[in-house]
Amino acid sequence: MSPSTPLPVPLDGRRIRAAVIGTGAIGRGSHLPALQQLAAEGETEVVAAVDIDATAVRAFCEEGGVPHAYTDLELMLAEQRPDLVTICTPPTLHREQSVAALRAGAWVWCEKPPVPTLADYDAVEAAEGEKAGPYSSIVFQHRFGSGSRHVRRLLAEQALGRPLVAHCQTTWYRDTAYYAVPWRGRWQTEGGGPAMGHGIHQMDLLLDLLGPWSEVRAMAGRLVHDVETEDVSTALVRFESGAMATVVNSVLSPDEVSRIRIDCERATVELTHLYGHSNANWSITPAPEVPGEEAAAWQDFGPDVPSSHLAQLRELVAGMRAGQRPRSSGADGRTSLELISALYKSAFTDTTVRRGEIGPGDPYYTALHGGAPGWAPGTAPVGVEVPA
Repeated sequence: MSPSTPLPVPLDGRRIRAAVIGTGAIGRGSHLPALQQLAAEGETEVVAAVDIDATAVRAFCEEGGVPHAYTDLELMLAEQRPDLVTICTPPTLHREQSVAALRAGAWVWCEKPPVPTLADYDAVEAAEGEKAGPYSSIVFQHRFGSGSRHVRRLLAEQALGRPLVAHCQTTWYRDTAYYAVPWRGRWQTEGGGPAMGHGIHQMDLLLDLLGPWSEVRAMAGRLVHDVETEDVSTALVRFESGAMATVVNSVLSPDEVSRIRIDCERATVELTHLYGHSNANWSITPAPEVPGEEAAAWQDFGPDVPSSHLAQLRELVAGMRAGQRPRSSGADGRTSLELISALYKSAFTDTTVRRGEIGPGDPYYTALHGGAPGWAPGTAPVGVEVPA
């Protein structure tokens, strides 16, 4: 635990005091409703909100019934002493705000992308409590819900046999108007292109289902948009289990879809959706030799709990009450960011990158572009002049 981090405060069955940092669309549309639902169930109370825009935070509080509005995070932490802080700000602010909350003794639930770099992630983790929290968890809501839970169990029990071949795609469409917003498409303000800002959810879910990856070989391109980052990437990923996967992240695809397909020895599992999934979005196709009764049992996903911020928050709150590290935190929360960092390094250096290779001293540890000519801001490939 950091020397300045207070000891964890026992929750003793009382309501968890929560604060929302950032009152834009994701805070208003996803975080606050999830917290309000748990408040209706007696689990939480939203005590404050923070935003640099005083008008916006006052409106947020008035509309959401939140008693205290702030424009200063440190002041809110000192005066309200929340148990939980949910961070809904741009990625470049996540490290500073997460560390501040942890040092004040609050657990953190931070929107994706988690932070811009592995170095930032490790700094946040270093500020966590050593035992019983506080911990910092990342919003990876696609891991949660009845569908992913059911498939994760079948794979863990090897009911479907060994996973062999997988496909993971986030093929979305973003037009020129989307990138006309000044902070988009820039490493410093958006954190990365579609691999980081769009495809991270499906890649994180794939890793959650298949376990540790071992190596990645990737390509990236700017095929349409005038941006610093890529607008499309493809990758080949090998897992420690031996399974191999293709990964495609795109903002150039008019027929939008998010998809994961895993071919196992005894069945194919497929998830097809866009921004969230329910039981109906999953399918399990058995191999011909699988007994009908067993294949029928695989189709029982249980009561439908869609993937959502609420589903993840329920589990996080339970972990807080038990003093247990939640999923999507620590090493578990770092795995998809490490894969994305390796994807960029592989694409920009034309090499195969192995898990664990990127650490202090590696340029991709502190910047996803790694300073690569033609990709880092203000650089161009050898022999190519940067336009004035």
